[in-house]
Amino acid sequence: MKQFYQMECEETLQLLETKQAGLSQTEVFHRQERYGKNVLEEVKAKPIWQIFLAQFKDLLVIILIVAGIISMISGEVESTIVILSVITLNAFLGTYQSVKAQKSLDALKQLSTPHTRIMRDGETMEVKSSELTVGDIMLLEAGDVVGADARIIENYSLQVNESALTGEVESVEKSSVPLYGECALGDQKNMVFASGLVTYGRAKCVVTAIGMQTEIGKIATLMNATKERKTPLQLTLDDFSRKLSMAIIAICIIVFGLNVWQGNPILDALMFAVALAVAAIPEALASIVTIVLAMGTSQMAKEHAIIKNINSVESLGCVSVICSDKTGTLTQNKMTAQQVYCNNTLLAAANMEEGRPLERMMMLGFALCCDAQTTPSQRIGDPTELALVDLLELHHIDELTTRSKYPRIDENPFDSQRKLMSTLHVIDGKKTLLLKGACDEILRKTTHIMKTDGIHEIDEKERQEILQRNMQFADQGLRVLGFAYRILPDSYTKITLADEEELIFLGLVSLMDPPREESKAAVEHCLRAGITPVMITGDHKVTARSIAKALGIYQDGDVCIDGNELNAMSEEELMERLESIKVYARVAPEHKIRIVHAWQKKGHIAAMTGDGVNDAPALKQADIGIAMGITGTEVSKDAASMILTDDNFATIVKAVATGRNIYANIKNSIIYLLSGNLSGIICVLAASLLALPLPFLPVHLLFINLVTDSLPAIAIGMEHSTKDILKEKPRNPKEGILTPATMKQLGIQGILIALVTMSAYFIGLKSSWEIATTMAFSTLCLARLFHGFNCRSKHSLYRIGLFSNLYTIGAFIIGVLFLSCILLIPALHGLFSVTTLSWEQLLVIVGLAITPTILIQAYKMFHHL
Repeated sequence: MKQFYQMECEETLQLLETKQAGLSQTEVFHRQERYGKNVLEEVKAKPIWQIFLAQFKDLLVIILIVAGIISMISGEVESTIVILSVITLNAFLGTYQSVKAQKSLDALKQLSTPHTRIMRDGETMEVKSSELTVGDIMLLEAGDVVGADARIIENYSLQVNESALTGEVESVEKSSVPLYGECALGDQKNMVFASGLVTYGRAKCVVTAIGMQTEIGKIATLMNATKERKTPLQLTLDDFSRKLSMAIIAICIIVFGLNVWQGNPILDALMFAVALAVAAIPEALASIVTIVLAMGTSQMAKEHAIIKNINSVESLGCVSVICSDKTGTLTQNKMTAQQVYCNNTLLAAANMEEGRPLERMMMLGFALCCDAQTTPSQRIGDPTELALVDLLELHHIDELTTRSKYPRIDENPFDSQRKLMSTLHVIDGKKTLLLKGACDEILRKTTHIMKTDGIHEIDEKERQEILQRNMQFADQGLRVLGFAYRILPDSYTKITLADEEELIFLGLVSLMDPPREESKAAVEHCLRAGITPVMITGDHKVTARSIAKALGIYQDGDVCIDGNELNAMSEEELMERLESIKVYARVAPEHKIRIVHAWQKKGHIAAMTGDGVNDAPALKQADIGIAMGITGTEVSKDAASMILTDDNFATIVKAVATGRNIYANIKNSIIYLLSGNLSGIICVLAASLLALPLPFLPVHLLFINLVTDSLPAIAIGMEHSTKDILKEKPRNPKEGILTPATMKQLGIQGILIALVTMSAYFIGLKSSWEIATTMAFSTLCLARLFHGFNCRSKHSLYRIGLFSNLYTIGAFIIGVLFLSCILLIPALHGLFSVTTLSWEQLLVIVGLAITPTILIQAYKMFHHL
């Protein structure tokens, strides 16, 4: 079946069963019943209680809940209260983040126009845009926002800015002529789409789609169909939780069996096994991860990156591909005059001089043959014409003052068929016709050329030089405007198209939406960091490739394709060619999702940047969606998980470094917690195997886990990143925390701490069991506090500096103070089951506790770690 853009105007009216005079009120009523209102459907939001309960799905949280219940049954009420309090706090934090995040459709609805002019029963009227229906005749003029998708049936130089939908800043010249073949959204010149802004001209259109059937509605549907993905950190922690739970269950069974085998009462053996399980689980881990992510979020906010989903912070650390929108992200989202070609000379637009007659005449053309208007509060008009006004402002020329000095007498408005605009003025006492438009059309009507030495007849060589320069501009992806003029008789008060002849050529102006100054450096940083940048844009291939090449995204051997070529590709072909395609041009929203999904299928963590409505579904599909805070639409901001408040692509690089550092810090915190817990488990197993009294009581292990360990673990999470963090390749998201190398590291560190702890225990046994348990508890506690310095980095303290992270110093001091209070204040001895120690015994504890840290630091220094 033909698409509306492929049909003749009459054929479209017949298919929609309407006419130029519009629908009757009766027919409108029937159609509104059949098609519904011209509104976007709302997604039923999850109730808060459901969001809250979803926070308890995490396996580690489930294990903690089970441990808390068992503790309560066993009489360890304090443990139960602490564990469940930590879990509940995290659930509240997660709920708060989730409730804030889901507003995409509300923002989409705000793009609807409140009123639209239409024809019904042959009469012009204004109705609420929500009352539009299929077959309505819609009347558009400059300043209107399009209320529904429609086919143009009468066109009067209509130009529409569709940047909110396509992402491209340049206004689209519209037509009523049918098109043939498959056309991308941005090439459907005889269609207008809901949310488009009319910048020039007027048109009569017939509504073809409303509500969820419009292109905006399809984007809303795509967003609703896009499922939330777990972040790499969530997947890693899930894997870690599974492995940890199996290990803890196995250890508890072994300890329970050993105690029963040694003749201990079954209930006592069970209670100690439960206490060991509670001690083995790093209860503070969930809170520590949340705190580290929250601190990372705060740090990113200072660097102009707002994180909406706290779990997405770390995702940046393993991003391996950034699918970036061009307009407004890599470029400035503002058409700018680049170069001027006149008098056979190429010069920068900024270097023009009004004092030179030729350049003065061109500047008059910029100001007078132009409909754009600017005030301190708003900018109205076509982006290309606004670029000319900006150029005048750069040269301290006010377009309004110039226009009042040389008022417009008459005009031939711009027409997309003839590709010209002309205006009549009195300049220097002479009736002057100024023209602006396509270079080839102006040259076809040109007989003379203005140069610095006067006006001469134009020869064929000069024509070819101008055409060649025009082609060079076009090959660079630049838009080109030609300027000319003609002196008319003083009697002229009206002009016709026939007057656009015998022109005097002035020159060419090239324009483009230029790359941001910092984008090229940011792309280089990405490449060095092992991240592949990919440009996805609604612009033409030539322009897209030119910008991508200038930024370093597109290099020799790379491929650039458009939306139609992508449609023709099978999934297998796309997957095969994916890594060589660096630029996608003329793409639709569904293409962006397909591209992001393809990278994800390849095992990559994909980030997507964008600022338009058209970017929203892909922002939601991506592992991390990044929206522009200044130029971005509300829809893109609400669909994204990160917003750049400075719209700076380079900020992403800083965010990637922060994300990598956050993961490293979380991993180091986990190593700290697990190696410490492992040392306690080894001590218990050793005592059980040797049939010795247990070296710790449950209260000792709980104190270490929930009090002494928490602050150092959080402090480790505050570690600054190293300078070479962006020289490393992105981590494999499938790689778990407990890699073989990490397991080896944990084992060695846990054994070292266990050895010094058991040494203290054996020394204490020479005096009494009470002194032995107190010395073992104190040594384990202090050794783990010292061990916090080992876990700050894979590098030695000599390299990173002892005082480069003052949080670890503070955590160590607070931990030592807690332990000192327990040991030195007799009133606390009974509460924590400790006894008084001599100063000699205290010195032994300090000497033993610091030994593992000295050995580990020496190892790191000698191995340049």
